[in-house]
Amino acid sequence: MAHTPTTEVLIAGAGPVGLSAAAELRRHGVRCRLVDRLPARLPYAKAVGLQPRTLEIWDRIGLARAVLECAAVLRGQLVYVNGRETARLDLVLPPEVPYGFAALPQYETERLLEDHLAGLGTVIERGTELLSFTQDPDGVTARLRTAAGAEEEVRAGYLVGCDGAHSVVRKGLGLAFAGDAFAEEYMLGDVEADWDLPHGYGIRSSHRTADGVTDDALVCVPLPGSGRYRMSMLVPPELSTRTAGQGAGPGGDGVAHGLEGGRAPELSHLQAVVDRLAPKPALLSRLRWSSVFRISHRIVDRYGDGRVFVAGDAAHIHPPTGAQGMNTGIQDAWNLAWKLALVVRGNAGPGLLETYDAERRPVGEEVVGRTVRHARGGFEADPDDARTVMLREAQLLVGYRHGPLAGRPSGPADAPQPGDRAPDCTGLTLTAAACPLRLLDVLRGRAGHVVLLYAAHLDDLAGAAGAAEAVVGTPAAGGQGPGGPGRSAPGLTESPALPGTAIVAVLAREAAAAAPDTLAVPAYRDAAGEFARLYRPDGPTGFVVRPDGYLGSRFPLADAAAALSDQLAALSVRTAVPMR
Repeated sequence: MAHTPTTEVLIAGAGPVGLSAAAELRRHGVRCRLVDRLPARLPYAKAVGLQPRTLEIWDRIGLARAVLECAAVLRGQLVYVNGRETARLDLVLPPEVPYGFAALPQYETERLLEDHLAGLGTVIERGTELLSFTQDPDGVTARLRTAAGAEEEVRAGYLVGCDGAHSVVRKGLGLAFAGDAFAEEYMLGDVEADWDLPHGYGIRSSHRTADGVTDDALVCVPLPGSGRYRMSMLVPPELSTRTAGQGAGPGGDGVAHGLEGGRAPELSHLQAVVDRLAPKPALLSRLRWSSVFRISHRIVDRYGDGRVFVAGDAAHIHPPTGAQGMNTGIQDAWNLAWKLALVVRGNAGPGLLETYDAERRPVGEEVVGRTVRHARGGFEADPDDARTVMLREAQLLVGYRHGPLAGRPSGPADAPQPGDRAPDCTGLTLTAAACPLRLLDVLRGRAGHVVLLYAAHLDDLAGAAGAAEAVVGTPAAGGQGPGGPGRSAPGLTESPALPGTAIVAVLAREAAAAAPDTLAVPAYRDAAGEFARLYRPDGPTGFVVRPDGYLGSRFPLADAAAALSDQLAALSVRTAVPMR
């Protein structure tokens, strides 16, 4: 057995979820190792849909532009039944939402995340497999098999399992994974079609019998490139993995989910389905990749135990309807990573990590249930209004208002409250800037919490900024110093409680012609009134934005000190158990 190195966090699995967890941990300055049993990225267009909420968090770390330059736009979906168009869903979001829906092959998403992570000094340890682990009150001991075939023992403070539907971490924790498998088998193909259909629209075409049973289906999602789609359809009998005696799950665990072995579909198999179901005649070409796959719906009974956690497919699997899986997993990773960073750095107690399960498992349960319903009945069968369906599919309605970290509600009942997503807005101006900015521009690059202070008078803002600084210990200049996350410029005091916290003032549009740049914190004017419209401040009001872009608290500026003290108490700020 090789020498036992140590790391603060060990992550098993370098798909989009594991990469996201590592990226956010490194952004907070946490040392981590990222291992994956595969020798290289798989060249498959598996998970392809990118939700607006995912793009928002990628904006926060400066990755959104690179992703959008590679992605295809998704404008909507056309639904056909027995050759007749029955529904048209246009993916239109409110104007204040900064990003729309997009599609990108999973291997490209992984490449961009991997490049971003490499820029933070962390590379994937390819061909390295997690074999087993044990944990104790002080840490986790993991046994790895490296690409060279040697076994290595690693000591980590925490272990995060992002290792998919057949997760070694989930099995090692003994987590229940309740659910079932769909009887149907499907095949996937990454192909080009020469039909003349609206650009950017997905296609869902089915055949329905006289008694209303759907017995044939074709789903096409646009990909980058001319006429390129990821197509899915029912598998023909000759390709059935069950016929070949397979389909019990490649992990030998009875979980029939994901790509299966056996013969891969040929172009002729896909063409036959298109000939039957396509709304217009089309010739398929350039088959890049194909596979047979199975779908299950399952969720763990808890998202972690002690110092070990699961995220993404290791925690929940479900139909790919609405492209919820990968995006939900990325949100899992983001929720967990900033909390781990605070605990590892001793700025929050280990109890903070219990909020990961409390916040994310209800989301996973809702996603599993909804995607199963949509897989059976389609989006058009959803009982909610079209706007609600759209916002929910975009993951913009995910929130933690009833979670353990949500502060007391205040202000108008229909205003954003603690636990809600912090809305973006435009029209924020700086004295020396020629163009208005978005709130996302203000948040970008800031790894920690951000305290937003809104008022119409400079005196209110100055007083609240001083009170906030006294509680969170953040330098008056706010934000991240030249030393990186949580490090202040020379001569300024580093935060003893919430490293990297920024204090930002927002001056109301109706304020008198004052000079906000005279404040000791960064200050913007709400020149378009968009911040006031979306956040609905009740007089001078403060907001705390968490590192994952959700509101931690909302409070009158006069109560800034007490509200921020409550925020710290909610995070259980005390020294964490050190790793040994």
